[in-house]
Amino acid sequence: MHISNIPYRLESSRAQRLLVLLEELNLEYEIKTYKRNKDALAPESLKNIHPLGKSPAVEIELPGQAPFVLAESGAIFEYLCTHFGKHLIPAGGGEEENGIESEEFRRNRYFMHYAEGSLMSLLLVAAVMLNIKKAPVPFFIKPITRMITSRIDEAFLDPSFETHFEFLEGQLKTSPHGGSYLCGKEVTEADFLMMFAVELCQSWAALTPVKFPKLCGYLDLMKRRESYKAAERRVAEIEGS
Repeated sequence: MHISNIPYRLESSRAQRLLVLLEELNLEYEIKTYKRNKDALAPESLKNIHPLGKSPAVEIELPGQAPFVLAESGAIFEYLCTHFGKHLIPAGGGEEENGIESEEFRRNRYFMHYAEGSLMSLLLVAAVMLNIKKAPVPFFIKPITRMITSRIDEAFLDPSFETHFEFLEGQLKTSPHGGSYLCGKEVTEADFLMMFAVELCQSWAALTPVKFPKLCGYLDLMKRRESYKAAERRVAEIEGS
């Protein structure tokens, strides 16, 4: 298989975790770069790839088939792992019609949705608050914006992040068979989807190894993978060009 294009937003893009997955699966790919506008939004030209103009999106070219575009991180990950990375999908997926599934499989499915649902929606609110704090406003308005964002942080974001961190810390403590990953002893597709969100939590919220050692250790474990390092090198090459 040849993946011909990955529209990639350099600044604060979720597309990097897709590169990590592609490296993990040892798939060939090319990167097409789209820089953000001065307002930090994606350029209109991304709509030439997908009508919503969002990243990540990936154009896939298969022998004997017209190229097609996939968008949405979860859908892209599911497609790639279903066809080229079955080893990243835990066994015990209820192939029989009795509803019985392994805990590893159930966790993988859950975290595939949780990463882009409950956790990412909270991170998007945090991103908006950060942008408001950094916005170039007149000096006499700055105290007002700081007061508003601080109250939102204290009343909503801080306790919400705390709840999520405690949940994830607990999930890692009870990982099946004493595993170090969210779904057990082996890394799964969900880990690659979750990695970026946890990394943002460490940058934007009070995620520290003192209070949440399992979660921070999990992130370090993911970042030590060769696929993560290879993706970082590719990004560095792009940014340096």
